[in-house]
Amino acid sequence: MNILNSIDALRAQISIWRRNGETIAFVPTMGNLHQGHLRLVEVAKTKADRVIVSIFVNPMQFGKNEDLHSYPRTLEADCQGLSDYGADVVFTPTPEMMYPRGLDVQTYVEVPILGDLHCGASRAGHFRGVSTIVCKLFNIVQPDVACFGLKDYQQLAIIRQMVIDLSMPIDIVGVQTERAEDDLALSSRNGYLTAEQRAQAPALFKILKQLRTQILAGNHNYRQLEQQAKQQLIDAGFTPDYIDISAQSDLALATNKEQKKVVLAAAWLGNTRIIDNIVIEEV
Repeated sequence: MNILNSIDALRAQISIWRRNGETIAFVPTMGNLHQGHLRLVEVAKTKADRVIVSIFVNPMQFGKNEDLHSYPRTLEADCQGLSDYGADVVFTPTPEMMYPRGLDVQTYVEVPILGDLHCGASRAGHFRGVSTIVCKLFNIVQPDVACFGLKDYQQLAIIRQMVIDLSMPIDIVGVQTERAEDDLALSSRNGYLTAEQRAQAPALFKILKQLRTQILAGNHNYRQLEQQAKQQLIDAGFTPDYIDISAQSDLALATNKEQKKVVLAAAWLGNTRIIDNIVIEEV
């Protein structure tokens, strides 16, 4: 496995593979990798001849009071794990390389409407940062396939829409969320949780599963169900950001039983923000 930290070196390697007729799968990450990230690499290896993983803590997607500087950086361990799972290249650019003129004058990509809902409503500019860096990485790598986790359901929807709108010939693959034995979705930020908070955290997905059961049983009073779920989160020790029963098609709030649905949620435990979702398989 090669570790490359320049765009020119990465493009040179990609050119060799392309001349050999090899296909490329791409997994963009911010590092501090866990089993969910490594599962993305496993899936990527089934989709293409070569796998490139990027590790870049993207300053554009962090808000003013968010955890950019404290976000865990574990490059050595990440590279060992990626080598063990068969990645071909790890691309480790710097902010100066990705934003040479600085963030204030950087051209950006923004997916309207989808990027304004849910997490976008409470994290201004977050999805602008996500779509911009993913677009830039796609332009550098020009992969055939890119893999993203379904835990960040809204992010995946935004990336898929960006690829359609900008006519990028990339197959976007969503990979099922990896969970701990107690059903907590794996996340790099789980490491911020205290022991007590870690014990509380699985309640979020438990509440989502209860919501799904109620909807499948025929309860279509979605706004009331959301309010009940928020109260359950509060009772479980969370500070809810949102819990929204949404249409899968456009992530707008679901309004009728015919729509295929996904329940999206974000809540705080202390200083740690946890996101999760659950898909409603039936209408």
